[in-house]
Amino acid sequence: MRRIYFLVPNRDTTKHVVDKLLLARVQDKHIHVLAKRGTPLEDLPEANLLQKSDFIPAIEQGFALGGATGMLAGLVAIALPPASTVVAGGVLLACTLGSAAVGAWLSGMVGMSIGNRRIKEFEDAIDAGHFLILVDVPFDRVEEIKDIIKQQIPELEVEETEPQVPAFP
Repeated sequence: MRRIYFLVPNRDTTKHVVDKLLLARVQDKHIHVLAKRGTPLEDLPEANLLQKSDFIPAIEQGFALGGATGMLAGLVAIALPPASTVVAGGVLLACTLGSAAVGAWLSGMVGMSIGNRRIKEFEDAIDAGHFLILVDVPFDRVEEIKDIIKQQIPELEVEETEPQVPAFP
């Protein structure tokens, strides 16, 4: 899946874009709308905490960093003299998995409290009253979705695409 960003000037245009996406068979669970705080979205699909925060990237980074740190600690532990080969494998595995889990948990908590890095560049436009639409589409449909939207609303520009969106949000 790829995430496509559309910056839209007003609510009516946003509703029109969302309708076109739904007609193009993009499920509503893959469409997310962000607006200025306090702006009523009515029946538009509002972005949730996973899209508004840095939760998912933080978990990925914490898992990798925690796992690497745990593996290093496990290697140091098995390098000490009283280690046997059976115990060494268990120690290495336990240190790696435990540290990866703790790293993911801690960084996820931090990531939930900070805003999404990808959305920061759109904050000025959102504060000015524009709407940001995030659409998650399969890799092979990115150009098709861009073309459908550009045909209907020629002045609308695709602002950015993310190379990969996690499968579970």
